[in-house]
Amino acid sequence: MRIAARSVGALFLCAAVTGAVAEDAYVGSQPAHRLPGTTVRIDLVGDSTQTDNAGYGRGFCANLSEKVDCLNMAKGGASTKTYRELGLWDRSLSTKPDYMLIQFGHNDMETAEHLDRQVSMADYEKNLRRYVEEARAHGIKPVLVTPLTRRYFEKGGKIHSDLLAHAATMKQVATEMQVPLIDLQAESIAYLDGIGEQAGLKLGITKKDKDGKLQPDKTHLDWQGSYVFGRIVAVDLGKAVPALQPYVLPNAAELPPEGQLAMRVIQGAPFKVVLTGDSTVALEGGWGPGFCATLTPNVTCVDLAQNGRSTKSYIDEGWWKKALDEKGSYYFIQFGHNDQKDDPKRHADADGLYSENLRRFIQDVHSIGAIPIIVSSLSRRNYKDGKLVKDGLEEYSAAARRVAAEEKVTFVDLFSLSQHFLSTKTQEQADAFNATTHPDANAENGSTVKPDRTHLNEKGQAVFGRMVADNVIRTQVELGPNVNGLPEGATSVLQLAAPTDGH
Repeated sequence: MRIAARSVGALFLCAAVTGAVAEDAYVGSQPAHRLPGTTVRIDLVGDSTQTDNAGYGRGFCANLSEKVDCLNMAKGGASTKTYRELGLWDRSLSTKPDYMLIQFGHNDMETAEHLDRQVSMADYEKNLRRYVEEARAHGIKPVLVTPLTRRYFEKGGKIHSDLLAHAATMKQVATEMQVPLIDLQAESIAYLDGIGEQAGLKLGITKKDKDGKLQPDKTHLDWQGSYVFGRIVAVDLGKAVPALQPYVLPNAAELPPEGQLAMRVIQGAPFKVVLTGDSTVALEGGWGPGFCATLTPNVTCVDLAQNGRSTKSYIDEGWWKKALDEKGSYYFIQFGHNDQKDDPKRHADADGLYSENLRRFIQDVHSIGAIPIIVSSLSRRNYKDGKLVKDGLEEYSAAARRVAAEEKVTFVDLFSLSQHFLSTKTQEQADAFNATTHPDANAENGSTVKPDRTHLNEKGQAVFGRMVADNVIRTQVELGPNVNGLPEGATSVLQLAAPTDGH
């Protein structure tokens, strides 16, 4: 791994500077507005095997015409039980789709762990029936999809599925309630039996076992797998619901540049990461060095974050052009601390110029065939009466989340993650992350050092850099093999931060 240092100006120029998969842009208390020019909306309702980042969702949507507003409401780790308990079902109903493709089973399965999301087969059936009834009551046409098979190959090269019982129950519900059915369980088994184990495992992502060794993930999908099984679901939807046949592309969709890049990364090709932002990302006091230190040697990590910059000044001073000239594969983009300042050279309203600039960054990164990742601002570490102080960055974090969701790019909510983590600390404990090179302007001859509760020392860089790394791979899953495991005996800050999505 090469870490390229590109820093100018005095150390901590911004003397006063201080975030599962991104939230869906269409959820909330108000029904969603449909995309202009579309005539039908289809929602995907299910677990991780239906999501965009680890399931067939993006491949399914890519195989539908531009007349379809395809909305992915699937959630990693969800079962028929928890999807409702988490409020996701009500949020899906509020989007008012014409059709819902409902697929559950993986997380409903009862296992030795007896997780809270698991249900008996009787409850699984009851939950499916209730979803169908309530969808119809809201004027929505439900379509049931039997679970995608796991890629468990037997010695003879054929699939051994552990989801046949759930598929059978779903088919029974579909028959008795006269619901259109896509038998993805049978279709995926037949497809995988046809191509064999070696080719079948190439359709999935990889993960690390408890010893840090890479292993094939036999449940979730990479980009190629998403487009293979997404195509199958789209074609079958046209057969199950003839009215939707005209909306299915006549030929299978091809991987976009982003997908092609991700597949090269999955296959082990070297690539470059470019970090952009302010001093809380930069080499001198930001999480950037800690993040770069987590990456494997085939990754070039270039930290171009600059002290004191906002989305506005980073563009105006030419730093954004320099970042694009790096021709990176992935661009991490984090601003906010300086955008909130009154300085006219830097200020950008969260819902105004700040959001506009983030959209420009995303579009420019896409234009060079790279992948943008939006990161919300690192929290400051100031406490009052034992409580972590909120100081206005919430507004910028919310704007970053909204832009990422609307532009459908990965969002790392570092603000929420760092706030959650720091809320478990005292001021004294949080000060262990402070940079110590920021002079107190009020001290005589600068003889004392003012506590710097914005920037990071090496310990802070390691903690929050690891936090970014551990969280980005939850959505940008192809990066997982390129993030080194934790040092021996260390505790993942991910476990100390926000709850993670299950699968």
